[in-house]
Amino acid sequence: MIIGRKEEKAELLSAYESEYSEFVAITGRRRIGKTFLVRETFDYRFAFQHSGIAKKNTRVQLKEFRASLVRCGMGKCRIPKDWFDAFHLLENLLDSKPDGKKVVFIDELPWMDAKNSTLVSALEHFWNSYASARKDILLIICGSATSWIVNKVFKNHGGLYNRVSHAIRLYEFTLNECEQYAKERNLGMSRYEIMRMYMAIGGVPFYWSLVSKGLSATQNIDRLLFNPEGRLHGEYDELYASLFDNPAPYMDVISCLGKKGGGFTRKEISKMTSIPNNSRLTVILEDLTSCGFIREYKLHGARRQKSLYQLMDSFTLFYYRLMKDNSDVGEDFWMSMTKSSLRNAWEGLAFESLCFKHLRQIKKALGISGVATRTYSWRAEEDPVLGKGVQVDMVIDRADGVVNLCEMKFSSDRYTITKSDDESIRAKVSRFNSYAPNVKSIYVTMVTPWGLNRNIYWNNVQNEITADDLFAG
Repeated sequence: MIIGRKEEKAELLSAYESEYSEFVAITGRRRIGKTFLVRETFDYRFAFQHSGIAKKNTRVQLKEFRASLVRCGMGKCRIPKDWFDAFHLLENLLDSKPDGKKVVFIDELPWMDAKNSTLVSALEHFWNSYASARKDILLIICGSATSWIVNKVFKNHGGLYNRVSHAIRLYEFTLNECEQYAKERNLGMSRYEIMRMYMAIGGVPFYWSLVSKGLSATQNIDRLLFNPEGRLHGEYDELYASLFDNPAPYMDVISCLGKKGGGFTRKEISKMTSIPNNSRLTVILEDLTSCGFIREYKLHGARRQKSLYQLMDSFTLFYYRLMKDNSDVGEDFWMSMTKSSLRNAWEGLAFESLCFKHLRQIKKALGISGVATRTYSWRAEEDPVLGKGVQVDMVIDRADGVVNLCEMKFSSDRYTITKSDDESIRAKVSRFNSYAPNVKSIYVTMVTPWGLNRNIYWNNVQNEITADDLFAG
């Protein structure tokens, strides 16, 4: 059963029903469900199906391509001498198929592009000279190395330029979809437990498939992440190695961003990683952004606008904050960390990341789904007259004359705004008013799992967002 993915499935079926040949490219990070979506949508029925092999040379890739041709009905077949020969053999196979739309599914295409390969040129030739000249081919390519597809296919300046007719990007499950999945598998998890699990592993479907029924989120995290035999104990290294030919500089950047919740400028990243601040760093940052591991955002309120890069991947954030220096502590580590300051600090950052991933649900709860908005972080530096520096991690700047200053607080029960919280919020509102005086109304918006206790400070809040809002479809 496919959870969610309604729009993506509909687009695949629309491409299948087209009266012309269609070229579909599906991207998304490792374990996000690209292969599962395609196979389930077409009931595992393909005219041809093949998957590239990680870290293998062209000879091995061609040998396996030949094996896929045989499995799909080619009969006896030689090993292709190069990729042009391989696609010519594929054409012969497709010519032998009955009338009707023929689905060609090539999975993990980036892995097939070994050093000095002719893969891209051969794919160009296959599409332009054969598939697009017919009306019965549905070519679907996908791969976890999103940056490869973006650079070699979407931004291709040769024969593949503007050839992709459907570009589908698969994102993580939302909380709503994780809840659907949990119900489908009878996990019996409350919304609080789902949020705690989400903050550690994100909405990656494969990770959720490993969650065991009858265990709490804490038990599952210990079993999967901290147990040396756990399925996700070594996932971090495998994750980046599977996406990038030379993962070391990418992991250096991720390690840098894991040190600070608010992120760094590229100049700071360059200094901390010793990666020159040139086109090489640009490529790394673009690749990590396209894969969804980091986000680039403009920091408003500084002396000049500047871009910052922030780690957004939940699993990677959990790894750097809690696993990296505790990889051999044993499988009960997370249970023992229940009330630690280290865990509390991580929860704040993880909940903030969760909220950014559910911005659509927050806007819906505020009743502004149809209102144009800009969302950014804002910081005011210390000023001798205006006071100490302040920062707001989420500002929703609306076209209807309102700005929502969002405070995100994770708690296991209703959150109580303290005197210290109230003073901090008032300082932020005051400084923001001085930044943009009398232009827009400022609404303090608290995002918490269970809402706020009604005390003397509660009336200073204009909007409350709760778990029910974040779990909305």
